[in-house]
Amino acid sequence: MREITHKLAFAHDGTANRYSDVFDPNNGAVQARVALGDAALLDRAVEAAKKAQPAWAAVNPQRRARVMFNFKALVEQNIDELAHLLSSEHGKVVADAKGDIQRGLEVIEFCCGIPHVLKGEYTQGAGPGIDVYSMRQPLGIGVGITPFNFPAMIPLWMSGVAIATGNAFILKPSERDPSVPVRIAELFLEAGLPEGIMQVIQGDKEMVDAILDHPDIAAVSFVGSSDIAHYVYKRGVDAGKRVQAMGGAKNHGIVMPDADLDQVVNDLAGAAFGSAGERCMALPVVVPIGDRTALALREKLIPAIEALRVGVSTDPDAHYGPVVTAAHKAKIESYIQMGVDEGAELVVDGRGFKLQGHEEGFFVGPTLFDHVKPTMRTYKEEIFGPVLQMVRAENFEEALALPSQHQYGNGVAIFTRNGHAAREFAARVNVGMVGINVPIPVPVAYHTFGGWKRSAFGDTNQHGMEGVKFWTKVKTVTQRWPDGGASDDSAFIIPTMG
Repeated sequence: MREITHKLAFAHDGTANRYSDVFDPNNGAVQARVALGDAALLDRAVEAAKKAQPAWAAVNPQRRARVMFNFKALVEQNIDELAHLLSSEHGKVVADAKGDIQRGLEVIEFCCGIPHVLKGEYTQGAGPGIDVYSMRQPLGIGVGITPFNFPAMIPLWMSGVAIATGNAFILKPSERDPSVPVRIAELFLEAGLPEGIMQVIQGDKEMVDAILDHPDIAAVSFVGSSDIAHYVYKRGVDAGKRVQAMGGAKNHGIVMPDADLDQVVNDLAGAAFGSAGERCMALPVVVPIGDRTALALREKLIPAIEALRVGVSTDPDAHYGPVVTAAHKAKIESYIQMGVDEGAELVVDGRGFKLQGHEEGFFVGPTLFDHVKPTMRTYKEEIFGPVLQMVRAENFEEALALPSQHQYGNGVAIFTRNGHAAREFAARVNVGMVGINVPIPVPVAYHTFGGWKRSAFGDTNQHGMEGVKFWTKVKTVTQRWPDGGASDDSAFIIPTMG
């Protein structure tokens, strides 16, 4: 049995009191076990980070950026190995796994320019002989707690900005697919990062609680389900930490009557079913406006869905692979049954899907519901699987209200040829990220990623300048160099710049 352990800045034999199984989603077998750390191991990792971080923060930003350049090159050289390792534990097809890595690398590219974005502000002559300037300084030790669905991208989003800005960073990845994060840490070291600046510590809820309570950890970045995100945010803030906690989603795709339906269907197939729907930016709800649009869209969707190929993660012709665990497969199928029980029309049923030769794999076929109502639990909650729900709207205002009033506010898309309608929708919808004829509106790395409502807790987004703000604190200096000695009673009056 292969054993997966931590990547730490001190000698550790990898043994643990508790382990968690890592499955091969393609056949249902246990392929490895991962050692779960405890609070004592976290203490040692934090101590190592505390020793290493001051010297790293003192390295000038240009030299820190050179490590990022080296790291980027190493990931690109090893992308095939990383993608196959990722898909073997997660189940997403290799091409999608490469996309996972590439979107993370785009944030590393942003970090290569960290000297520019760390520049502060300066005002000469703010008062008589007084200058004012600001500087951005690292927080100290940051932690990333990352989900199973993007075991490369999200660790890279967090670690890149945290490290480039001068922090030490500890990563607690998902125990479901923990190998790629360890490999990322190894490549950081190979790129020239000092020992102790990037560590990986495996664990489950016990480790999460230890992280949130540890007094020497200054900031925690989290991505996961909304209930856990809220828990992480509250407990971390109560402990005096800076916390960003990204939660779940129920992204809508609004289809206007003038939309190019062939393009919509093509986009929906990828956005709803790609990576087996296990994306927080998936598009699991489509909202056609008017019955005529709904009927035309449905007529085109059904054959497109039936043509999707579900296969093992190494199948180059597969559109998507298995879901991550048997428990998650059972959860998705229970939601499908719930939709039937609630009265939605099950148009395409993906339950009971079996792949020849891989009958024990965690596969779920593509599923389509029509006539879903906003009152249904299956609409209100995140299914996180290859299930597309159609909610019909009578007009633009009703379609706009659906994502605006939903508990989640991560992403939304509108498909239309009407520029005025698109502009109006983007301005008024109560959602954090908007796509206009773009089904998965994940911003580029030099902008920022973040949802609203129960999709995000905290007031700072991931990566881009928002990420730099999260992983640094501003210090403002007001300075005067006196040129002689007279003093008067003005020293007793609050200073002004008038």
